[in-house]
Amino acid sequence: MGGQPSSPLDKQQQQHLRGQVDILLRNFLPCYRGQLAASVLRKISIELGPQEPVGCQLLQSKKLPRVREHRGPLTQLQGHPPQWQPIFCVLRGDGRLEWFSHREEYENGDRPLGSTALTGYTVLTSQREYLRLLDALCPDSSGDHAQEEPDTLLEMPVSFPLFLQHPFRRHLCFSAATGEMQRAWRLALQGGIRLRGTVLQRSQAPAARAFLDAIRLYRQQQGHFGDDNVTLGSDAEVLTAVLMQELQPALRAQTLPSLRGAPRARAWAWTKLLDAVHAAVLAGASAGLRAFQPEKDELLVGLEKTIRPDADQMLRLRARVAGRLRAAVQGPLDSCLHRKVDAQLPPLTQTLLSTVEAELAAVQTLLTQGMGRLSRHLRGSPSGTQLRKEVYSFGEMPWDPELMQICYREAEQSQGRLGQLAAPFGFFGTQSLVFGAQDLAQQLMADAVATFLQLADQCLTTALDRDQAAQQLEKVRGRVLKELSEFEGEVLAVGSPALTIEGIYEEVVRGVLLQRINGELTKALGASNMSCTLDGCLEAPWDQAGADVETEAQRGTCSRQPGSSTEIRPLCPLPPPGTLQS
Repeated sequence: MGGQPSSPLDKQQQQHLRGQVDILLRNFLPCYRGQLAASVLRKISIELGPQEPVGCQLLQSKKLPRVREHRGPLTQLQGHPPQWQPIFCVLRGDGRLEWFSHREEYENGDRPLGSTALTGYTVLTSQREYLRLLDALCPDSSGDHAQEEPDTLLEMPVSFPLFLQHPFRRHLCFSAATGEMQRAWRLALQGGIRLRGTVLQRSQAPAARAFLDAIRLYRQQQGHFGDDNVTLGSDAEVLTAVLMQELQPALRAQTLPSLRGAPRARAWAWTKLLDAVHAAVLAGASAGLRAFQPEKDELLVGLEKTIRPDADQMLRLRARVAGRLRAAVQGPLDSCLHRKVDAQLPPLTQTLLSTVEAELAAVQTLLTQGMGRLSRHLRGSPSGTQLRKEVYSFGEMPWDPELMQICYREAEQSQGRLGQLAAPFGFFGTQSLVFGAQDLAQQLMADAVATFLQLADQCLTTALDRDQAAQQLEKVRGRVLKELSEFEGEVLAVGSPALTIEGIYEEVVRGVLLQRINGELTKALGASNMSCTLDGCLEAPWDQAGADVETEAQRGTCSRQPGSSTEIRPLCPLPPPGTLQS
C-alpha cells in the first residue's frame, strides 16, 4: 500500500468515469458561472459600503500559510504480500508527503517511490482503532469463507504506528522507531492535512467564494441539504469528493460481493479500487477546470466592468425584493425556528465561544512566553549570533507544530461536543470548524509575531544599552498584548448570494436565523470576559437600503432598474408555509 501500482480499472471503466466527470462539469459549471457574478457583486458592495473603524491594529503577516518541512526514516507496510520495509519520508511545505527507498535518493533529487497530497486524510496512532475501521469497510461478502486464508494483515502489534486513512483513497501505513518520533510525525502530518484542506476557505479571491457557494447549490439540486467536510481541498479535489460520494454506493454494491480473501485483505483491495477511481476522477476534474480557466478569467473581467457601474441600483433592487420575501415568510419561518432552532442555540453558541476563547488564551500565553524569552536573552547579554537565533525561532512560532499544538488541541477537544450539538441541524462538517479555528489561531499568532518584530525593529537602535533596549521591548510587548486582547470578538463572516429570486430568498431566511444567533451571541459575550461586542461582526453587506426596505416592499416596486446588466427573473410563487416547517 505505498508504491505506484498500475490501475485496476480497464479502459471501459476509465471511459465510464470520464463520462461521469463530464456530466458533473456540465451540471456544475452553470452554477459556478452564476456564483461568479454573485461573488463580484458582493466584493463591490463591501467596497461601496460604510467602512467600519478598525479595532485591531495587528499587522497582517506577509508569510504565506505553510507547514514546516519534516523528514526522517520510517517503515511502511507495502508490497504483495504486504511487509514492513524501511523508507525515508519527507513532508513538503505545501502538504505533500513523499517517500524514498533511502535518504540518499532524496538528497540526490531522485523521484520518490510514492507521493500523495494529504487532503482528506486522517491520522490514527492506535492500531486497534485502525483495525476496527478496516474491518468495518468489508464486514461481509457473499459466499462461504470457511476455506479462506486466515486474516494475518497487521496481525503483529506495531509499537508506534501512523495510519493515514482516507474515505476514497488507499490507506498508508507507517511506523516510527520511537514514541517521540511518532508524535512529531503525527503533528506534522496533521498540519499538512489542515493546510491542504482549507485552501479555499482561506482564500479571499471572489472565484474561491463563488466555487464554494456553487458547490453548495449544486448539492442542493442533487437533494443534499446538509453540510459536511466535502468542501475541504482544492477546487478539483472538492469536485472529486462530490462525485465520489455519488459513485460510492453503486461501486460498493457492484464490487464488494466479488472480493475474495480474508476480511482485511478484501478491505485493502477495496481501498485500492477506490484509489484508482479517485485518481481517474481527479484527473478528469482537474482537466475540466483547467479548460474552464480562460473562460472564468474573461468572465471575471467582464463582470467587474458591467456590474460596478450599476452596483447601487442592483443593491437597491435586491433590498426591495428581499423586503417582499421577508414579509411573506417571516411568520412561518419564525415558527419553524422557534420549534427547531431556538432551544439548540445556547449550548451550541457557548461551545463555539468557549473553544475560540480557549484558543485565543493559548495564543496569548505562547506569545507572552516567546516575547519574554527574547527580553531575557537581551538582558543576559547574549552574543549577536545567539540573539539572531532567538529572533528567528520567535518568528517561526506560528509554523512550529509542537508549540502550536497547545492552541490546536483546544479545537480538537471540542470536536465531539460540536458534532453532537450540530447534528440536529444536518451539519456534519465539524472537521471544517476545527480546521477553521486552528487556522484562526495560526494566523493570529503570525500577525502578532509580525507586529512585535516590526515594532521592535523600529524602536531598537544601536544607541540603546541592553537595559534600555529591554525596556523598549517590554513596551512593545504590552502594546501587542493589548491589541491581541481586542481581537477576542472574532468575525463570523456571512456571505450573500446573487441577484436571483432563489438567492435572495435564501438570504432572507439566513438573515432571520442570524438575528437569533446574534441575540444568543450577545447574551453569551455579555456573560463572558470578552472585550469586543458583536457590532460589525455579523457581516450584512446587502442591508444597505436601511429603513427604506419595508416601505419600498409594501409598494410592490420590483421592476428591473434601467441600465442594470444583470437579469432579475420575475417573482416566482413562494412555497407554502408548510415547506418551512420540515
